[in-house]
Amino acid sequence: MSEPLLRHDRDDRGVVTLTLNRPQAFNALSAAMLTELGHAFAGLADDPAVRAVVLGASGKAFCAGHDLKEMRAEPSLAYYQELFAQCTEVMLSIQRLPAPVIARVHGIATAAGCQLVAMCDLAVASADARFATSGINVGLFCATPGVALSRNVPRKAAFEMLVTGEFISAPEAKALGLVNRVAAPEALDDEVETIVASIVAKPAVAVAMGKALFYRQIETGIDAAYADAGTTMACNMMDPSALEGVLAFIEKRPPDYGSVDKTARSGH
Repeated sequence: MSEPLLRHDRDDRGVVTLTLNRPQAFNALSAAMLTELGHAFAGLADDPAVRAVVLGASGKAFCAGHDLKEMRAEPSLAYYQELFAQCTEVMLSIQRLPAPVIARVHGIATAAGCQLVAMCDLAVASADARFATSGINVGLFCATPGVALSRNVPRKAAFEMLVTGEFISAPEAKALGLVNRVAAPEALDDEVETIVASIVAKPAVAVAMGKALFYRQIETGIDAAYADAGTTMACNMMDPSALEGVLAFIEKRPPDYGSVDKTARSGH
């Protein structure tokens, strides 16, 4: 049997690892790969036991963007519109997931691969990783990657990447805000785990509510953002995990979120 395009792994904490698995094509986002990602994210969105998602890749690269050979084989406007609509839906589904999504980046992340990194909630890069929105080098402005890129890095830096197609290094990506952390190649998994462990130690409800609010407010005006944030915090405060966390702070002890989860599951 052939290897799956997208590998799925899950541990007993509810941490899911998705691995792009087209190493021979530098994990280019074919239509089939986008379909696999779309199905995976839809399934994870409906699973309340998922606490975090790590998105990585096999082989020498994270993702080289869209599959240009596949795209060139059917040069029609209708096909391209359908392909980019499919890609957009996959990218947005990352932000719609209740659980945080962490990109584990090695090798290159170019064009839609760079977009994939930008759309993840967090990103950890190997020190030898490189990033580019390189479509312009073949006459194609990376318009949809530019939407994600410009929401991660300062606008002049984003525009320079988009109109030059030049690579930036992992340290440069961190300085610009495209990735959170940079680790030596042999320490990449440990650095990802550090973030994952911190997330799963927090109440799932607070993380999910916070993520949803974070993306809602960032796309709206400040008055509406504060109104939404205030309502979210008030609702969050009524959750048993928040009440336990505040009580633990007052009593100067570690919070016992486990007992809160057990009580919630038992219905008491």
